[in-house]
Amino acid sequence: MAYQAKDFSRLLGMEGLSDTLLKNHFSLYEGYVKNTNALLQSLKEMLQEGSTGPQYAELKRRLGWEFNGMRLHEYYFEALGGDGLLPSSGALAEALKASFGSPQDWLKDFKAMGMMRGIGWVALYQDTTTGRLINFWINEHDGGHPGGLNLILIMDVFEHAFMLDYGLKKADYIEAFLRNLNYQVLEARLK
Repeated sequence: MAYQAKDFSRLLGMEGLSDTLLKNHFSLYEGYVKNTNALLQSLKEMLQEGSTGPQYAELKRRLGWEFNGMRLHEYYFEALGGDGLLPSSGALAEALKASFGSPQDWLKDFKAMGMMRGIGWVALYQDTTTGRLINFWINEHDGGHPGGLNLILIMDVFEHAFMLDYGLKKADYIEAFLRNLNYQVLEARLK
């Protein structure tokens, strides 16, 4: 069963992220879906042929990059389209208070991580053992994901996510991203 690219066109017209930027970002995501499917097919054929040597191993490694590129972008786009109002009550607000002191303290840490030099992702995870929420930096799609944690929010801080609209003004992009968050989606991701 092949993966299908999800339709995120509902985000077009969103304040702070141009349609041109979003369409480019959607195309990048669709490439991850296409490449994930191609790799899975190639790996299946190689396995059937008994060809599990170095080429097979390299394709398996590449699958992590393409698959996570696909899935992380889905989490990213799915969390957009809201009013961006930080919740003051509910399960998410309570989890943020318990883990960071307040939703505002979480947001301060999340923004600061987004402003770190470098490219990658800023992720809010929930520890499935304790329920604690933790912000993590992820350099690349295929590495740096902590085991046993549930992904709640991901913010893309690779240049393709903001350069077209904001140039080097990453802080302005982060503000636009946060203004468009749908916190109901994030709360639904809590375990």
